Amino acid sequence: MIDWARVEELREEIGPESFSEVAELFLEEVGTAMTALGPRHSLEQDLHFLKGSALNLGFAAFSELCAEGERLARLGRAGEIELAPLRASYHASLEAFHALCAQRRIA
Repeated sequence: MIDWARVEELREEIGPESFSEVAELFLEEVGTAMTALGPRHSLEQDLHFLKGSALNLGFAAFSELCAEGERLARLGRAGEIELAPLRASYHASLEAFHALCAQRRIA
């Protein structure tokens, strides 16, 4: 669910001091985007943003679902995108991320 190697890579790239701040910003921006996510004209762009953000912080499973949704939207098949599993994956990833960070005493 979480690509912990990516999390560690990001932490090394920006430094342990900045990691918490970046993670907090990510979670805030993605949380806002998830709240607004719905069947609208910008669904493809919204899913693209979520996919990229998720990849940056190691939310691998969530990113894959966003990529699939983005693909469907780009093909004009946005009505086939199931948002409930996408939301569930985000919340499960968020929970796993917090648990791993607490376990490893980071963020």
